[in-house]
Amino acid sequence: MNDESKKNRIDELVQRLNEASRAYYTDGTEIITNYEYDEMYDELLALEDETGYIRDDSPSINVGFETAAGLPKIVHEKKMLSLNKTKDRDELKAWLGDQEGMLSWKLDGLTVGITYENGRLVQGVTRGNGTEGELITANVMACRNVPKVIPHKGKTIIRGEAVIRYSDFEKINEAIEDADAKYKNPRNLCSGSIRQLDPKVTAERNVMFYAFSLYQCEGVEFTTRQQKMEWVKSQGFDAVDYVMVDKDNLFDAIDGYEAAITDFDIPSDGLVLTLDDVAYAAALGETAKFPKDSIAFKWRDQQAETVLREIEWSPSRTGLLNPVAIFDPVELEGTTVSRASVHNINIMEDLELGIGDTIQVYKANMIIPQLAGNLTRSGNIEVPAVCPVCGSPTRIKDEEGTKTLNCTNPDCLAKHVKKFSHFVSRDALNIEGLSESGLLKLIGIGALRSFADLFRLENHKNAIIGMEGFGAKSYDNLTASAARASNTTPARLLYGLGVPGIGVATSNLISRSCRNKWSDIQSLDEEALTDIDGVGSVMARDYVGFFADEDNKAAIDELLGLLTLDESYEAAGTSLEGKTFVITGSLEHYANRKDLKSEIEAEGGKVAGSVSAKTDYLITNDPNSGSSKNRTARELGVAIITENEIRSMLNK
Repeated sequence: MNDESKKNRIDELVQRLNEASRAYYTDGTEIITNYEYDEMYDELLALEDETGYIRDDSPSINVGFETAAGLPKIVHEKKMLSLNKTKDRDELKAWLGDQEGMLSWKLDGLTVGITYENGRLVQGVTRGNGTEGELITANVMACRNVPKVIPHKGKTIIRGEAVIRYSDFEKINEAIEDADAKYKNPRNLCSGSIRQLDPKVTAERNVMFYAFSLYQCEGVEFTTRQQKMEWVKSQGFDAVDYVMVDKDNLFDAIDGYEAAITDFDIPSDGLVLTLDDVAYAAALGETAKFPKDSIAFKWRDQQAETVLREIEWSPSRTGLLNPVAIFDPVELEGTTVSRASVHNINIMEDLELGIGDTIQVYKANMIIPQLAGNLTRSGNIEVPAVCPVCGSPTRIKDEEGTKTLNCTNPDCLAKHVKKFSHFVSRDALNIEGLSESGLLKLIGIGALRSFADLFRLENHKNAIIGMEGFGAKSYDNLTASAARASNTTPARLLYGLGVPGIGVATSNLISRSCRNKWSDIQSLDEEALTDIDGVGSVMARDYVGFFADEDNKAAIDELLGLLTLDESYEAAGTSLEGKTFVITGSLEHYANRKDLKSEIEAEGGKVAGSVSAKTDYLITNDPNSGSSKNRTARELGVAIITENEIRSMLNK
């Protein structure tokens, strides 16, 4: 390979690795396997060393990926770097040399920095891209084991990992009846939970924080890392477990951790080895991406070879057909596995999967079955041209480099089953006693064509009693459950409808912002939606499109005739009860419009995104501006007030 070819290969690797990082860190999806990422990353490092050609956007000199939209951004006082890594014990031992080190768990969650001033928690921030992170102070405060006040009064910065434990992760997934709605792994769930705009989500999902380093401690000097960790514990923090090691006991310590990982409740993808001598460590400095005083030791996941027998295309309620590898059963980490998600068409194509191929499988972090590689690479699998459920044509969608297979038939039976399953689930309408197989049977006898049919099953009583596995008692229980479910809330109905991107937490946020009035919920425009915490522009566009669809309108109208909605709403205060406000322009006393919006809503007021005849006040610090909102307010006779005036109304 000549120099030009090597540079072209570097360009290709950087693009591919950055696409994978964007998908993983920002979207919570995987477009290549962990093994493929590591192989391409190692190849990139070798080519960069050989050619000296390093792109500014190379993952070898950048950390994580860009911060996501929606949360305020903040620049770190000092970069939050990632760690260099190895899977080789001898290489780890050579790195340690004659020094003493601290060996600890490498937790698999979201890296967070927490700042205290005068003993009080004042800031929480994600690592983000290493230079700039997302401000998540309220979410950090919602973590049960994070002290809000510490004894030390000097400025203190603690860094650690926010995680969701396996036991909590399993409880969360157990409560989700729709298999497609279940979360894939604790790491992605944790990342989404702590980067929510609603800290209640962080608390409800029991996100925990484990300190792994003391970055700053004003007024206190330390000579060893061990002293720092013990001091962190003395301030009330849970810290990662560690052992002190040298070249003689390092391997024994690794053996101890590997034996413990099977029963370890916190997600971990390896270990971290840090030099104990603080002065010596500081003298080593850092690279553009890694500190030189620490290194990660990644687990060599147990692999097994087996034979691929089938790719099953598992349908979801959105029409997505997910590839699942079915293979001869193998033993991995003490359990038998015979299937693993392939995630998307990208991975299937990269691995050149074929029926009868000899494939390598492993458990990511010793937990989740994954494909590591394909030794045969026959590539004989064809993406099905028709849906395996309804026989309608399929279509491959390519969204920002991720290729997925979708059924084009809006009336596909599988789509109905998944949508009904979602609609009757616990967090939606909560109709008990309806599994997917039961829903399929109801559809099969013609009893279920719309959501509304769930509340008039008495029209098909004899047919339902005659269904396999049913009877008179099952029918009575089912109709009684449907009757109870017909008395519901706007938030439950919104979630149950399956609006793209709208989960339980977002449904509650939207409903509260509309004071639980269904007519307002279904008539929100994009501007009003993006003013709601947690709703981005793409979600807002899909939301408006959903409620504009004529078929959806008809289905909702039909439902509303059969449901009793509890639209009661209680605000913390009542001084602004019944008043609607619109906020425009910059503010002086609030960090952003959402802070002012929260105070108005706490006093019973409502904040809309645009001025209309229903608006009572337009809030602006430039009342004489010629902006469109000011002009509309003047034309409609809407009162225009300043920030100080609304503060007076709020008794500020």
